[in-house]
Amino acid sequence: MNESLLPALNPRSVAIIGASDDPNRIGGRPIHFMLRYGFRGRILPVNPNRPVVQGLPAFESIDALPEVPDLAVIAVSGDATAAAVEACARRGVGVAVVIASGFGETGEEGRRVQQQMVAIARAAGMRLVGPNTQGVANFGNGAIANFSTMFAELPPLDGPVAICSQSGGMSQLVYGLVRGRGAGVRYVVATGNEADATVADFALACLGDPEVRLLLLYMEAIADSAQLARAAARARERGVPIVALKAGRSASGQRAASAHTGALANDDRLVDAFFRRHGIWRARDPYSLALAADAYPQGWKPSGRRLVVVSNSGASCVLAADQAEALGLTLAELAPETQAAVASRLPGFATSRNPIDITAALLQNNRLFGDVLPIVAQDAAADLFFIDIPVAGAGYDVESFVRDTAAFVRATGKPVAVAAAQQSIADAFRSAGVLCYRDGTDALAVLAQLTQHAQMLHEPQAVWPEPEPLDLPDDTGAGLLDREAGLALLRRRAAAVVDDEAHRAVDEAQERRAFFVDGCFDPTFGPVVRVGDGSRHADAPGESVTLLPPFDADEVVRALLGLRIGREFAEVEGVPATDGPASDLQVLARLAVEVGRLLRDAGGRIASIDLDPVVPGADGRGVRIGDTRR
Repeated sequence: MNESLLPALNPRSVAIIGASDDPNRIGGRPIHFMLRYGFRGRILPVNPNRPVVQGLPAFESIDALPEVPDLAVIAVSGDATAAAVEACARRGVGVAVVIASGFGETGEEGRRVQQQMVAIARAAGMRLVGPNTQGVANFGNGAIANFSTMFAELPPLDGPVAICSQSGGMSQLVYGLVRGRGAGVRYVVATGNEADATVADFALACLGDPEVRLLLLYMEAIADSAQLARAAARARERGVPIVALKAGRSASGQRAASAHTGALANDDRLVDAFFRRHGIWRARDPYSLALAADAYPQGWKPSGRRLVVVSNSGASCVLAADQAEALGLTLAELAPETQAAVASRLPGFATSRNPIDITAALLQNNRLFGDVLPIVAQDAAADLFFIDIPVAGAGYDVESFVRDTAAFVRATGKPVAVAAAQQSIADAFRSAGVLCYRDGTDALAVLAQLTQHAQMLHEPQAVWPEPEPLDLPDDTGAGLLDREAGLALLRRRAAAVVDDEAHRAVDEAQERRAFFVDGCFDPTFGPVVRVGDGSRHADAPGESVTLLPPFDADEVVRALLGLRIGREFAEVEGVPATDGPASDLQVLARLAVEVGRLLRDAGGRIASIDLDPVVPGADGRGVRIGDTRR
């Protein structure tokens, strides 16, 4: 576990500065929760006006405490907040949680005081959480230094999920959604303004706990991409998936984030690229962030996206086929012998091809699931299973369905999701440890997410050589390199570049499809490269790909084949989808790699590179570049 945040996640003692005898007040709830849920350490209320708080001895000040607390919750406001931070730092507290708002998110004076608190904390080696935070909670040991009412409404259940959120309200919403799925939660952390400790810091700290098997993150800004990358690398090593919701996709959302927590905006395309690079699944909303919370800890490793559907409704089979295709799943082509074996167990009017409609015959024969599922599980084409039961209840032997399905889940070792619209039936499946959703849309979305996330995590990771020294000219006039100087710089790095006259590239751009390659050094994410259709606006959706290093030429080609221009170029020029070393797209891709390495090696001395038009030569001869700008 990240040692500097250990006192926040696993404290032996917690001081509450501004402790209240009222368990419903902000200064009283952490005490109430820790008493109610059995905190194993010592609770130290600080209140100069009361000798006893909620039955516990209270102390006049942080200096009057009989011991130095690992964690201090600062539940006072105004000028008293900064004074409390200073007192905690002086006493040697490990971590201080500053609940009060009105600092970095409010304006210049608030930012000044916030920076002052951080400086005091860092000088003393103390970590600061917040300000403007609801706090932290560890349900494994009852250390609930948090004032959320959600923990009273949905009592904690310790489990494998860690929730790290910049927003306190969002941390509680996600907690409620996860607990509503029946999943247990180990940690809930809200980082607020992130004056010091960030979501990335806590993500890395939570990964030090071997019981954590899923990380759910909410961020309004990525302030420390390097730390988040380290957390993602550690998660990959441990086999712990990360699902993240990054808000501020739109300009309006970015303005709202700034007002909420003082967060600075990130370019959303770079966020997408960063998450892809580091194997982080991006959720679109809080519901989708929590949707698979009980699926990931199953530990399934999907080997493909071929789906088998079994239902007692023909309409559900049709809808499942449509939804699966829309989600990027394919219906498994069952072997003839599998279909014959299934048909032998079903009535003649049932469907033995995938999707398998066992019909209302289930009402008369409660063994149909138990008969059919083991058969299809043996088929090598089956990667995933979806069981849809839109109607059951009176007259149906639900107990048998649940028992047979649970046995199937244990035996197959492959992802299985059930949809049951009736609450009592869904509850029965969940009680048996079977992943169950209220409708097929959610169940199939989870199966698709598990599959695509696993594929993302298993994509080969490119490795770049160590940086090479760069000899950049000092005097570039208005900051632009002319074409010859730019090409000379590229030629030293990229053998794919052909030194022809600029007009040749422009002329060829009229005859052959032209691309652009550009790049910049982003202050948050570092080197960024884009490749796209040179005839269209670079920012138009679906016309370019954004890449963060390290990446190789094969990755660039795969990304380009996802664009219209890439597919059209491959079709016209005869470039196979499985790229070869001499393909024209490979040459373009190698240029993109070298642009990325050039930006990396320059370490910020090159602000941007713009190559347009870029025309790949036929038969892998190289590229012609019409213009270069630095």
